[in-house]
Amino acid sequence: MDMNRLRYIGDRPVGPDHRVYISGAIGINHNGNLGDAVALIDAAVDEGCDAVTFQKRTPELCVSLEQQCTEQDTPWGQMSYLAYRHRVEFNADQYGQIVQHCGQRGIAWLAAPLDIPSVDFLELMNPPAHRIAPAALTDDALLGRLREAGRTVIVSTARASIEQIRHAADVLGRSRLILCHTTNASADELDLTMIDTLRREFPDVVVSHCGHEVGHRATLAAVALGASFLERRITLDRASWGSEQAEALDPVDLQRLIREVRALESTLADRAAPSGQFASVA
Repeated sequence: MDMNRLRYIGDRPVGPDHRVYISGAIGINHNGNLGDAVALIDAAVDEGCDAVTFQKRTPELCVSLEQQCTEQDTPWGQMSYLAYRHRVEFNADQYGQIVQHCGQRGIAWLAAPLDIPSVDFLELMNPPAHRIAPAALTDDALLGRLREAGRTVIVSTARASIEQIRHAADVLGRSRLILCHTTNASADELDLTMIDTLRREFPDVVVSHCGHEVGHRATLAAVALGASFLERRITLDRASWGSEQAEALDPVDLQRLIREVRALESTLADRAAPSGQFASVA
């Protein structure tokens, strides 16, 4: 086993020869409703996810002055974009309940902080790792704060150039880094060859896949190409209000995808070893 390409999310190893680690990205698909967040956590547990992923932002820092007063139509009526962003953010008490519920259900929780105060906020909750959204990839101050935290960092690369990714990796430090090829495109624009490109460019980093496309094909192809970590958006109902609901997986489709991933893993393991087992199935 190549120990240079092994990372930990909490006490779970992520890397070659270990079962693919799967996170259901809740993001803000809870729409600020704690009950829906809990239901999404339960769905992720029931369908076989290893973790769930949220977002955390300080709206005043993440919303431009120009956008802050822009009127937004929402299920709660028309409000400013800044007010909407506050409406879908969870406070410390709510996050505490999320962390407690995840602990009770035996699932890890991750969050993507979009600003430094959000890192400080999440650090108080003792997360097993941090997640970086593509929008934050070039924010050196944020990346530096995450490096100080000393936890595994999962980075979505999206459409970033190799130079930008290399710079982010240098700022973060590579010893705790998981790089995820990220797709949010139609099937003919996914370019999964980027997984191999990232592996060649970053031989000392775990390379994986975060897919926001429709369907299962790209996710399964990523597993076949060696992705050790997978993330897919999840929702209770694709018809729910919100920009990230329609392409997310509902509980039935999530169950189907995870079943297909685990079956593919077994097939790949059978080809790799007579025992048909990974070195560690944690």
